[in-house]
Amino acid sequence: MQTELSSTDAGDDPRYDQTNDRYVFHHDTDGTATITTTIVHALASIAETDVSQGEFSLYDSVDPDALDRLFSKKADGTERTGGHVAFTALEHEVYVYANGDVIVYPPSEAGRGRSRAGGPSN
Repeated sequence: MQTELSSTDAGDDPRYDQTNDRYVFHHDTDGTATITTTIVHALASIAETDVSQGEFSLYDSVDPDALDRLFSKKADGTERTGGHVAFTALEHEVYVYANGDVIVYPPSEAGRGRSRAGGPSN
């Protein structure tokens, strides 16, 4: 059973979870921003990258249009309740969950393996 993470507003910076060495934020599915916009701004904040200067494009890691469609409401208007996608962007591991939770792990040190199993349970 998944439990939701403490959420932040889409406009807020991701919260750093020192215990698990990860950044945590929640996309507001009722807001005006798309999930990809939320992710790009969060990654820019975490990696201290200026997206307005073309230093980073989500297209380098994942198809943003497909990601937006995957996490949009179903054809009948109901919310998606399960599933997640994982990808690497700016050397960070990004996990996006259907409930709007997003977890970003910073680049790991060489030789230091971390288990990413599980989900938004802390």
